[in-house]
Amino acid sequence: MTTYHQSTRGEPRVALVTCSDLADLDPDDRLVLTPLAAQGVAVQSVVWDDPDVDWSSYDLVVLRSPWDYALRRDEFVSWAATVPTLVNPADVVRWNTDKRYLAELSAAGVPTVPTSWIEPGESWQLPAQTGEYVLKPAVSAGSQDTGRYDLADPEHRDLAAAHVRRLSEAGRVTMVQPYLRAVDTEGETALLFLAGPEGLAFSHAIRKGPMLSGPDLGPDGLYKAEEITARTARPEQLAVAEQTLATVPGGTRQLLYARVDLIPGPDGEPVLVELELTEPSLFIGYADGAPDRLATAITTHLARTA
Repeated sequence: MTTYHQSTRGEPRVALVTCSDLADLDPDDRLVLTPLAAQGVAVQSVVWDDPDVDWSSYDLVVLRSPWDYALRRDEFVSWAATVPTLVNPADVVRWNTDKRYLAELSAAGVPTVPTSWIEPGESWQLPAQTGEYVLKPAVSAGSQDTGRYDLADPEHRDLAAAHVRRLSEAGRVTMVQPYLRAVDTEGETALLFLAGPEGLAFSHAIRKGPMLSGPDLGPDGLYKAEEITARTARPEQLAVAEQTLATVPGGTRQLLYARVDLIPGPDGEPVLVELELTEPSLFIGYADGAPDRLATAITTHLARTA
């Protein structure tokens, strides 16, 4: 546990929740510390599974980088349900940590990457047609256990089948998605929304370069390296993001942040690849004023819990 600003009587106390591998926070998250201190907020970084933490001693508990939860999702969701003043809240965590929510969003009319699901123990019939596909678990963080396979390549077909078996034997659901080649040129666009006095509002956008170069060959760290640059969101991207957020169970007023990840579909129009409401990188270092806006989001939720 790291204290960044010594609390005194009357100051609100905020926990920024992380994991043991990032006990001192992700560097991007540390950018919010100065603006919070300027607003008189006492901040500590706290590891989510530390048994000695008294979560009720904090006025607000903010999920930031608990990125080791994927293999212990049930434990993580149960923990979230015990934490008072958690944002985003436990019901959102339960819904959002299993990517099968994409099926709900698609059924609600949100344009999403076509996705099929392989339950543990199910046999998988590899697609007869050639093409590139992405395989990943329905519960994951940081692109762990994610691979890209060219099914025209016999070796890739064998590796894809092995990937599904590996996830199935671990009791994990596999997602199968076509690889949309526009990612190789345009990349992925992440639109960041932060809470403010008037509710959740668009803050900034970034571009992620292509990350998947081939099959998943086993563990390679807590998260894959990312190529990040600032990006200006286009109106059609903002429209899909707003459509996506309108489907969140319980509404957006409960949210401190949201990240909507989009990629170009086959016709060039944006489609949703992921809605991040649990522990997304917010990339506040890539937009002027974003650290201050995140601090405002936190103090806005502090005021609601007062």
